[in-house]
Order: sequence, then structure tokens, then C-alpha cells
Amino acid sequence: MKIGVLANPELRGLEDIGKELLDAIGNQADVQLDEDLAGALGMTGRPLQDMDADVLVTIGGDGTILHTLQRSDAPVVGINAGRLGFLTEIQLDEMADKVGKLVSGDYYIEDRVKLKIKVNDKRLPDSTNEAVLHTYHVSKMRHFQVLVGGKPAMDIRADGIIISTPTGSTSYAMSVGGPIIDPRLDAFVIAAIAPFNLGIRPLVVPASSDIEIRLRKKRKCVLVLDGQTEFEVEPDDVIKMERSEKLARFVRFEQEFYTKAWEKLRM
Repeated sequence: MKIGVLANPELRGLEDIGKELLDAIGNQADVQLDEDLAGALGMTGRPLQDMDADVLVTIGGDGTILHTLQRSDAPVVGINAGRLGFLTEIQLDEMADKVGKLVSGDYYIEDRVKLKIKVNDKRLPDSTNEAVLHTYHVSKMRHFQVLVGGKPAMDIRADGIIISTPTGSTSYAMSVGGPIIDPRLDAFVIAAIAPFNLGIRPLVVPASSDIEIRLRKKRKCVLVLDGQTEFEVEPDDVIKMERSEKLARFVRFEQEFYTKAWEKLRM
């Protein structure tokens, strides 16, 4: 088995966690380290794009996982060294047990839908959580029109629009009143950020839908993907989103979405 390991370089105690992980893996797998973790351990690493791995292990929080999923199609399992860690699967105090299951093949792969995003037919990185289109200037509303399947679905003034996958429904979309979507469902959530009309409510649409967002006034915005990458959007740009042909693939040891949702969200 070939395991690639990536880490948040700003993580406190990274060296100790990295050593503990390598001790847990031992000689049971071929390990490739990213350059940040390798540097902390005084070893030689390689960029993610140069890794040939069956599974990627991330050390950090949800942001580290999302960063990895934007750049790789390999299955990912996260070690939670951050705060909430909703997408992570392994807590620090259970690393030895879960890593033992990983190298012995005692796990399954959970596939989740991703968003494909295009601006003027230029494809941007796919999103596992959400794509957020918001105002370029703070406290300045914009006028958005959202079409689903070519038909008008929203025509609103707001601070922004969130298009979320089921995975992202427990993230930013939830904070603006969106519903929690079971990750087994093929659906997207469309939610406005601070709409002028308080009667505007989030929409749940099939993941097979083609979604288009238009800016109704000549003012630019910013498009942020999974909180990792951002792009300036000009007033005449055409923004289209649909289900990606690629999947976000997570290593799981137990089927416990509702248990995890309750435990994490009540914290």
C-alpha cells in the first residue's frame, strides 16, 4: 500500500504528530511525505502532484482536506489536529488504532458529489463543500439572478450566494439558514447571504441541475471555492455550475454521519 501524507504547515506540534503517524504506519506501507511535513521531520518530501498514492492522509483540519481534494482524486482520510474537524475521520488519541485499520484494509470508501464551476467556459477547481459568490467590497449588496435548468429561480439583492454540496451543507450554507443534507443525496443547496428580502429562503435542487448566476449590475464580485481559492468575477462574466464527473472520495471506518453531525454541531 502506498500512503501519501500531507499536513498544515502552520500546525502546532506538527513534528510530534508526524513522528507518531510514521511510527503507527511502521514498515506496513510505502510512505510519501509532502514537503512541509518532510521539512519538519528533517526528511525529503515531494509535492502532492508528484505523489503516487493509494490513499492520502492529511494532518490538520477540514481546510487541509479541502485543499487536498481540490488537487487530487485519491481517497483522503483526515487526522483532526484542528478545531471542529467535521470532515476528518481520525482523532489524535485514536491514531494508532485507525492507522492500523487503514494499512490492513479495514475501511471503505465513501464517494460524495463535487461541484464543477466554470467562468466564461474556463473551468476552475472543483469544490467539495461550496462555491461562494460575494461582494467585492464589504457591506455593499449586489443584485444576483440565479437560474436552475435555464429557468429563473432567484432574483435577489444580497451580500452573496452560496452553492453548496451535501458535504458543505454543514458548513457555510448552514450558517445562513440552509438545511443539513444527508451526504448520500444527490442535491445542491442554493442559499443567499444576508438577503435584502428576509422572505428569501434556501433552495434544494437536484445535483443534475445546471445552475447559472448572473450579476444584474455592473459591479464585480469574488468567487471563493471551498474557502481555499478565490477569483475575481467581472460584471459580464457568465458563472455556471453543475455536478462534476469527479467525486470527493473519503476513507471511512464507520457509517456514522448523524452521530458525527450531532456530536460536532452541538460543540
